This record gives sequence, C-alpha cells and structure tokens, in this order.
Amino acid sequence: MAETVDFASGDAAEWRAALAAYDRRLAALGKPDLVEVDSFYRRYLPDLLRRRDPEPFLAKPELVRLLQWKLSRGKWRSSHPALSFSFPFLFSALELLVPRAPRLMDFVKGLEDTVVESASRKAYAALPELRKAITELTVLKGVGPATASAILAAYAPDVAPFMSDEAMVAALGNAKEYTLKQYLAFAEKLQTKSKELSSGEEVFTPSDVERALWSSAVASKSLKAPPGVDLENKSKTHGKRKR
Repeated sequence: MAETVDFASGDAAEWRAALAAYDRRLAALGKPDLVEVDSFYRRYLPDLLRRRDPEPFLAKPELVRLLQWKLSRGKWRSSHPALSFSFPFLFSALELLVPRAPRLMDFVKGLEDTVVESASRKAYAALPELRKAITELTVLKGVGPATASAILAAYAPDVAPFMSDEAMVAALGNAKEYTLKQYLAFAEKLQTKSKELSSGEEVFTPSDVERALWSSAVASKSLKAPPGVDLENKSKTHGKRKR
C-alpha cells in the first residue's frame, strides 16, 4: 500500500499507512537532534502536561524545547536544493522565514518563567475554545499562532492540530497566512477529517491527520526530486551540511 495520502481521501488504511511512516521519514531527514526533540514533543511533553492536570501549564524551558522542535521540523527543505525545484513557492516562502528563527528563539528565551506559565495555564483552561486559547498564548513575544498551536497540540491533540505548512497546503491549498483566522479554518478542516476517519476502535485525532499529511509531503517531495536525490533513503553525504 502507498504510504502517501491525499487530503480528500476517506480511506482510513491509507491515512494509517502514512502516519506509520512518520518516524522513518523524520529520521531519514538526517537533521541533528530532530528525532530527539520530536520524541520530547510527542511523547515526553504530553505525558508531563497530563501529570499536571487539573491545571496544566508549560514551563519556559519546555517552551524553548518546543520551539526548537517546531523550527527544526519546519525548516528541513532549505537543506535540500532539489526541493526548490519541486516546490519553489514553498521554498521561497520558507527562506523568508528562516532568518527570523534566531530572533524568535531569542524572544522566547527572554520571557519570564512566570509569564510563560501563566499564559499557558490560561490557554489550556480555555480549551476546547481554540480562538481564546490561541489568543492567550500569542501575548507572549515570539509566539505566533503556529507556535501557539504546537503548545495546544501537545496537551490536546484531539482538539488542536499543529499548524504545519505541509498540512496547511494539503488542507487549505496554501501556507501563506499564519493568522488566527487561518488557523481556525485549518483546525476545523482537520477536526472534520479526523471524525470522518474514526470509526469503532479506529480513532484518528486532528494531530494524527497533521502528522500523516507531513509524512506524505516528505514522501511526495522524495518522489519529485531530481534524479540522484532521494530524501527518504539518502546517503550520509546528502544528510550532512558543510559547516
């Protein structure tokens, strides 16, 4: 079975296959620390937040690590020139954002611990109302709707999917606007899709849908890359950058 899926597909098996390939495709990118920070974000952090119930909050060091995950998973195209060939509009938009990454990290590292804890506590308490939850988080300097969505998804994957550009393109047709309005439309699409795919004991969360779409995007770019460039099974030479 193909391990890629189109957003319009209602075949749960196709979605499950794409989701199952997520870890392999993430590792194949060969990015330093990406597998580790992804494990932190998807496994350790959700468990930690649940243990803080009934008033969960995010500590500043955890926000820093979460932002590291977001920037690392979202910047991988720029290390592969072949991708500008296949997806020039996405590549160009991403290159405009990359120089901002150090500034965003500096902003987040400069936040007061108590401010981060207070904002995240209010945001989690606002769930499942996504508009209010996102608004509570975007008061933090360096935290926009996309980062806010990652904060919410870590605690409530059944409500708030991460606003990745790959999933945005698949669900909405573009990844140009990272606004609250766009996120709400995106989240509604993924919530609807997750309900469509869930039946009986087969449960898909909006976050499952996002990861399956990300996994499919990686595979699709591998198939469309110029000859000699295999992003999913690349050699060590392809996996390292010159420093």
